[in-house]
Amino acid sequence: MGPRADAASLTAGGGEARAPLSHYYDDSDLHRFGEIGKNAPELWKKFEAWYSATFAEGALTAREKALIALGVSHALQCPYCIDAWSEKCLETGSNLDQMTEAVHVAGAIRGGAALVHGVQMRNRTTGLSM
Repeated sequence: MGPRADAASLTAGGGEARAPLSHYYDDSDLHRFGEIGKNAPELWKKFEAWYSATFAEGALTAREKALIALGVSHALQCPYCIDAWSEKCLETGSNLDQMTEAVHVAGAIRGGAALVHGVQMRNRTTGLSM
């Protein structure tokens, strides 16, 4: 099912139809992230502990980690992550120029990764006849 669906396709098991979504991502859902732990609280606690430890000051500053996270968010194309890390970058002292550069770094890595897979294509086609 794509980002838009008719109400009939959103009916599960003969239940009441829900209104079609106007878009796939709802920015208010970001604040509901913790709900994912309701049915697996022990796993959620472990994730929270690991996540907190990962973003604590260490060899990298909170600002540097936020810029990395912003770039990764764009490479993964996660709108929730982009929203959260854009705010965090500003909170930790980054400016729009630095944030934009981080996004360009992520784009260059993603583009390079796509291109380097051309070697796989070349390896596969070597010796194959058309």
